[in-house]
Amino acid sequence: MRPRQWPKNLFVFIALVFTDSIPASFADAARWRMVGITLLAFLIFCLVSGGVYLMNDIVDREQDRRHPEKRRRPVASGRLSVTAAAFAAGLFTVGGVAGAFLITQGFGLITLAYALLQVAYSFALKHMVLLDVFAIAGGFVFRAVAGAFAIGAPNSVWLLVCTLQLALFLGFGKRRHELVSLAEDAQSHRQILAHYSVPLLDQLIAIVLGGLTVSYAIYSITSPTAAQHPALVITFPCVLYGIFRYLYLIHIQHRGGSPEAILLEDRPMQVNLLLWLVAVILAFKVF
Repeated sequence: MRPRQWPKNLFVFIALVFTDSIPASFADAARWRMVGITLLAFLIFCLVSGGVYLMNDIVDREQDRRHPEKRRRPVASGRLSVTAAAFAAGLFTVGGVAGAFLITQGFGLITLAYALLQVAYSFALKHMVLLDVFAIAGGFVFRAVAGAFAIGAPNSVWLLVCTLQLALFLGFGKRRHELVSLAEDAQSHRQILAHYSVPLLDQLIAIVLGGLTVSYAIYSITSPTAAQHPALVITFPCVLYGIFRYLYLIHIQHRGGSPEAILLEDRPMQVNLLLWLVAVILAFKVF
């Protein structure tokens, strides 16, 4: 189920954070209920994504066996049979989607759409240049939208645009890492890499980061949310640092292949994320 991938599901908390739904006191029952619902939504996405990852491991098991790291995955290594993996994948995915409909119909539909997108990625989209990364990015957007539907909050167009651009950045960064680290063996591990090059990916990353920086600046300064909470602009330096730090990790330390590993292991990034979250809470609750 790849639990190290679960931090990606934290995107369901975006609506909770940016709609001023974080409780200000222990007596704020309505907002604590929203926190509980969002936590449940997070767990459901962990279940569904875990099922999808198992399915993807089944599809990619032959290629994974030739990869220096992926060959250790349960299906590729033979520790988990294809039959058992297929049963677990179906159980987790169907069970998670069914559970999502118990929260709200909207959340259930978005969760179902996410699962279908991941199935399409596993069997088709991963073999289509550019669309492979857009499919990955779409998964992040679905997570953010699902979080809003779970608690009945409005979706911010600017936040969804930022989420899409951030996910594209992470996706193109991952493709770049694969090209550089696997070198001549890149195509044998992932056929789509034959259609990418490091210069192309560097240009795509630059375009996406330019859009992300401008989009978040507009959101934190001139959006309707910023008009109500002008101090939201104090979160912008944290976003800039996070972008610069990740670029440093990609180009200097060659660590762009696993965004979730960076989040779990890179202390400066962890501190920056904590400062960003504190700045967001201060902007909504104090200033």
